[in-house]
Amino acid sequence: MIGMNFAAFFTLLIVSFIAAIIMHSAIGYRVRQGADGFWAKWIVGWIGGWLGSPVFGHWWVHVGGVFIIPALLGAFAGAFLLAFLPKAQATVYTMAPKATSITAAPDVLRKVG
Repeated sequence: MIGMNFAAFFTLLIVSFIAAIIMHSAIGYRVRQGADGFWAKWIVGWIGGWLGSPVFGHWWVHVGGVFIIPALLGAFAGAFLLAFLPKAQATVYTMAPKATSITAAPDVLRKVG
């Protein structure tokens, strides 16, 4: 599928657009608001749709040489990962314990003793 024709490219464009619209507008799962977040989901959804058939298999209906259901699954997976990974990383950084000052320990020990 590396040397794809225009029909395959256009089919993947439509499939990834559907996945990006649903993930960005209908579900509201996003990191960036506005058009730039939608475009990013559309591009990553296209890549996910392109990888969908090799990963999920070749089954059901194909249009323009693209199997629709595996392409949709791949496009949704790509759009989901684009929003999920930065959110997971932000959660890890906000839940990490804060570093304490080393100089505070002797003050506490002097007050006790």
